[in-house]
Amino acid sequence: MAQRWPDRIWIVRHGESAGNVARVAADKAGLARIDIAERDVDVPLSDLGHEQAEALGAWFAAKPENERPEVLVSSPYVRARQTSDIIRQSGGLTQDAPAAYLDERLREKEFGILDRLTTAGIRELHPEQFEFRRILGKFYHRPPAGESWCDVILRLRSAVDTISLHYSGKRVVIVAHQVVVLCMRYLLENLDEEQILAIDREGDVANCAITEYAFDPTEGPDGAMKLQRYNFVAPLERAGAPVTDEPDAAVAVR
Repeated sequence: MAQRWPDRIWIVRHGESAGNVARVAADKAGLARIDIAERDVDVPLSDLGHEQAEALGAWFAAKPENERPEVLVSSPYVRARQTSDIIRQSGGLTQDAPAAYLDERLREKEFGILDRLTTAGIRELHPEQFEFRRILGKFYHRPPAGESWCDVILRLRSAVDTISLHYSGKRVVIVAHQVVVLCMRYLLENLDEEQILAIDREGDVANCAITEYAFDPTEGPDGAMKLQRYNFVAPLERAGAPVTDEPDAAVAVR
């Protein structure tokens, strides 16, 4: 039977963005709103985010050619695309790797009317949504015009199927966002709500951290992707790039 999974998958959160920096500043100042001009899709990397992406690209580049990613799939958001471009420019992919594939299903969670609000801002401006989220939990709460974690998982199910169909037996790196990294864990490891929220409570996914899976042909009738490491930041530490783990700019309460 033909293998239905890639040989290896690396899921990477983008480097620190200008939105991450703006969110931290808003929190420290006790502001309700995050001061950033761009649409969330257009928010670029910060200078530190560029440095983190370069460190990650150098880590991949240090691998032998037959161990580097052969395929790169990215969220279309600017900060993810910039991270992807830097990985390629740093020699982090195989020499014959095609251009990055952009997949809108890997985009950031959409926050709707809570976009660009801090936790204090949500409590002040949308107290009913703050209470709904407390009752429902982040996994099921869907703000008006936004998405719940379940909504993200629904679109990621088809993205995982596409990656498995087109890149079976390949080494694939995926560049996306914090909630996407966690929801991919939910899917690939067949977790439930409490299990994935327990992982989330342990701490935020670091910028340019790696979550790595390897294909295990002995797992079940078709084999499965087995977790090798999660939130792995050694490539940044070795290069002396500071590790950051701020939630994205859209909203402080994920």
